[in-house]
Amino acid sequence: MHPILALLRKDFLHFRRNKAAVSLTFAVPFAMIWLFGWIFGVNRKDSGPSGIPLAVVDASGHAATAKLITALRAEKTFRIITEHPSALPKRPLAEADLRPLMEAPGAPFRFAVVLPADLVSHTRLGLHLIFLSNPRNEIETQTVNGILQKTIFSHVPELLGQSLQANAKRFLGEDTLRQFHRGIARTVASTFGGDADALERSMAAADFGFGAFTQPRDESLRRLDSPAADPNQKPEIKKKTSTADLFSQIVKFDTDQVVGAKVRSPMATSLVGGWAIQFLLFAVSASAASLFRERDAGIFQRLLAAPVTRAHILWSKFLYGVGLGLVQLVVLFVASSWLYGVEVLPHLPLLALVCVFAAAACTSFGMLIASISTSPEAASGLATFLIMFMSAIGGAWFPITFMPEFIQYFSKLTLVYWSMEGFSAVLWARQSLGQIFPILGLLGGITVVVMGTAIWRFNRGRIFG
Repeated sequence: MHPILALLRKDFLHFRRNKAAVSLTFAVPFAMIWLFGWIFGVNRKDSGPSGIPLAVVDASGHAATAKLITALRAEKTFRIITEHPSALPKRPLAEADLRPLMEAPGAPFRFAVVLPADLVSHTRLGLHLIFLSNPRNEIETQTVNGILQKTIFSHVPELLGQSLQANAKRFLGEDTLRQFHRGIARTVASTFGGDADALERSMAAADFGFGAFTQPRDESLRRLDSPAADPNQKPEIKKKTSTADLFSQIVKFDTDQVVGAKVRSPMATSLVGGWAIQFLLFAVSASAASLFRERDAGIFQRLLAAPVTRAHILWSKFLYGVGLGLVQLVVLFVASSWLYGVEVLPHLPLLALVCVFAAAACTSFGMLIASISTSPEAASGLATFLIMFMSAIGGAWFPITFMPEFIQYFSKLTLVYWSMEGFSAVLWARQSLGQIFPILGLLGGITVVVMGTAIWRFNRGRIFG
């Protein structure tokens, strides 16, 4: 056989025997393609974001708002919250509850709509709504705004009819308005046909026919080049009128950014945490894989011959990973401050504390990978898959609300999710030590559980043999 063919056969045989290389080449890409297709709803009829928590407070007392809330519930994009999530016994949400809940760590929702008492006013024509937000992710925020406005505008006609009815009652009086409805209904029924009683009930219910404006217009271009028309006649362009254009002038939509209003570089501030934690995971996993190189070089045998125990070796590796991770995270955040204007220095003490807990959790993850692997190649392949998987479902690449709702529950089991929550609590929400303490506790708990499992595996493995 030609030497080149022999060498080629040797390379393929070596590749086939290397399970880590085979998994990185085929299994990991296949799994990630499947995961992305699952997340983005490829070949699903109901693709798109789902289950975004949206709080709704109805302080108006109008009957039409019940239909509006029902329509919001029907939108798969939203998961409507109308009760206080932690109050016992359960009670409806009040407007005063919204801001504290949205500012709290692990907020149950980041968007809220208030239908205030003056939703339909007796002194003016039009509607008044309030929208509160914590727009930590621009894509998610734009999606919520668009779908929310579409749903609300589709119910503006009925609410606007109530506004007209309320003003008419104020100026004419209820008895005079009832007589007016009866006269109009009988006149219309006698002239154009129909049931006068049904027309009167419709007018009393504030149905004045505004719904006709919400019907979509399919014809935005009307051609006049029919056989009977002049062939040289140019098509007549008709301006398309949308519901939003029509009703946005009579709907007062107050917006209130509850969290992050004073952040100087909002997009970079919301993204840098995901980048940093992903790079840290790769760094500490590679550092933990160095255990195999030290084992193969016989370093462990020489250390264990000295007054050094296995616990000493493992904890020294853990502290090394935490120190390396802390330095890497701080450098990345300082670089983001220099490159993108992220306000890091004013919050550096608390940010460094979160970095310590995040680095500890990531280091314990790297130690666990090393404890269950048989070679540095196997550790590298497994770490690559798990890091990409956790980054995808943990929110480092895109909002977790863009995933199927049941995957969002698994997102909160990843250290990526809680590390990003910690970074956002400091840089975006600018919370105090007491406010971020629950997040630090969760990261510490993850570290204890994962590191304890790694030590148990190391003591029963052959890494020191």
